Amino acid sequence: MFRQKYEFWFDIRNAPNFAFEMAGLYIHIPFCKQACHYCDFHFSTDTKHRAQVVHAIVNEIELQKSYLDKEPINTIYFGGGTPSLLALHEIEIILQTIYKTFHVAGSPEVTLEANPDDMAYQKLLGFKEMGINRLSIGIQSFDDAILKFLNRAHDARSAFASLAQAREAGFNNISVDLMYSIPGQDSATWERNIDQAIALGPEHISAYALTIEPRTVFGKWKAAKKIKEQDNDSSAQDLLVLIDYLEKAGFDHYEVSNFSKPGFISNHNSNYWKAEKYLGIGPSAHSYNGISRQYNISNNHLFLNSINAGKIPATLEILTREDKINDCLLTTLRTSWGADLKGLVQDHQYDLLQLQGDYVTRLLDNNLAILSKESLILTKSGRLLADKIASDLFI
Repeated sequence: MFRQKYEFWFDIRNAPNFAFEMAGLYIHIPFCKQACHYCDFHFSTDTKHRAQVVHAIVNEIELQKSYLDKEPINTIYFGGGTPSLLALHEIEIILQTIYKTFHVAGSPEVTLEANPDDMAYQKLLGFKEMGINRLSIGIQSFDDAILKFLNRAHDARSAFASLAQAREAGFNNISVDLMYSIPGQDSATWERNIDQAIALGPEHISAYALTIEPRTVFGKWKAAKKIKEQDNDSSAQDLLVLIDYLEKAGFDHYEVSNFSKPGFISNHNSNYWKAEKYLGIGPSAHSYNGISRQYNISNNHLFLNSINAGKIPATLEILTREDKINDCLLTTLRTSWGADLKGLVQDHQYDLLQLQGDYVTRLLDNNLAILSKESLILTKSGRLLADKIASDLFI
């Protein structure tokens, strides 16, 4: 018999607006100045075809205009790669094409990922003038030895300077990226990094555990036994320390890897976690419209050939009912608003409490989850196991 245990745990100031569905647009810029030793994303350090790729991205926007079925756009996100490598006129032509092609909401969130070494003051002014209103700065660490180990292109001094210049240029919605579970990074260094991030006063912090992927430099070093990946317990302890520091500093932990001051959640990423539609443009970008997923090819040359031939360079996957339920569990259980149990019944005819009641009861009894209104929400301890719990609940 399922035993209900009700608590309320959710800061309503950061509650996502479920009443109005809007879509997100992601632009993947597949170029970087140099290769970070941990990165497994699609990018190239050869920029000689940059102009052609930008032109192809503009053309793909037109080719893909029907994917969202005229859904209004409320978020635009330039990711990568390193979007801040682009010239101002290249960002501007992409934005102009987006506004010409789609119905964009009156005050969209427009985010640009930037590295500290690309953030010259005049360039920041240009970004602000063309409508970019949110920056996501890839700092990762304020320790020069760690930055060198990661093969980042900036140092700690430029990390501090980038925030100051962004403020001077008028940006009042800034996110910084931090990385933990780094081989060789001790707890004192990690805590100092957190303190330095808080002192800079960003509105948002994203923090990611370093995972060593086989095709990366770190992957080769690991195979050769030159470095050793941190174990899960150490990684979990790093995250718990981060949560404690940031919550005391007034940040809401609204998703496993994301923290915001009240009112500054990432609307774009929240679209993913709320299963709203989004369109991905550029090599390796992914898309979702509630019916299908699309996966763009992760090769710049083949991407260009396809766009030049007037073909969308993507693999299409039609989603089954089971796919949709599993996607919902995987994404929403990572968030502070949790899995919408009523929505699962209404949208997918899936009663989680009836069908998985014994497992949910174990979560509640072990303080890994709570029931709040009509949502299953993982506790601080539960969110350390969010992906495992979601996979256990998969159909």
